[in-house]
Amino acid sequence: MDTNRYYILLVDDDLVQIEMARRAVAKSRLDIELAAVAGGDAVLDWFRSCVRNNEQLPDIIMLDLKLPKLDNLAVLRKLRSDASTCEIPIIVCSAEYTQDDILTSYKAGSNCFMAKPADAAECAELFRERLAYWMNPQYKLLPSAKDGAAERI
Repeated sequence: MDTNRYYILLVDDDLVQIEMARRAVAKSRLDIELAAVAGGDAVLDWFRSCVRNNEQLPDIIMLDLKLPKLDNLAVLRKLRSDASTCEIPIIVCSAEYTQDDILTSYKAGSNCFMAKPADAAECAELFRERLAYWMNPQYKLLPSAKDGAAERI
């Protein structure tokens, strides 16, 4: 990635979670563009449109575990089998899950599994930590506009 602007795709059918993520982006003080798609079928259509129109693909996908219609495992498998999306890090999130959900998600191709954040502050920290891990592995945290410095590992 050449710039410090990050593009996150959030796939979640819960409008409250989407709004919380939008507040978190504003609170994070990072340069993040957040796109939100409401379901499994919709995300596959969204990717087809991006590829067809030569639009930017996300740097990271945050995928809800429980999606209506086309479930997240089917979405994961399809994204992993497509050459244009197979290398995008996918973080599966859920408020309620079992150990089997975690293992199944990893087997289907997720890069990370985590509990959904409880509020916008926790969500902002999640963005900061996950972006640092996947986009800038030499840092523990991305620098915020406020402090301008990041901790090195």
